[in-house]
Amino acid sequence: MVVLRRFKENIYAYFLREVQPHVEEAWINLDATKIGYEISFNKYFYRHKALHSIEDLSHDILKLEEITDGLIREILAL
Repeated sequence: MVVLRRFKENIYAYFLREVQPHVEEAWINLDATKIGYEISFNKYFYRHKALHSIEDLSHDILKLEEITDGLIREILAL
């Protein structure tokens, strides 16, 4: 669930507290600044998928090696 709250803090105060200490040369153009929100969809909706096991990957690579008639072995100079 994504919860948005109203941004009540002064933009310049936020900039000085959260940005300036980390990036000295940072600056802000207050005339062009707009208040808004960015929702990180990855943060809220990402679902991890387990990676293939090393055995499965090795099997797939060896199968490809057979299909390509030793081309991978030749490229890798094995």
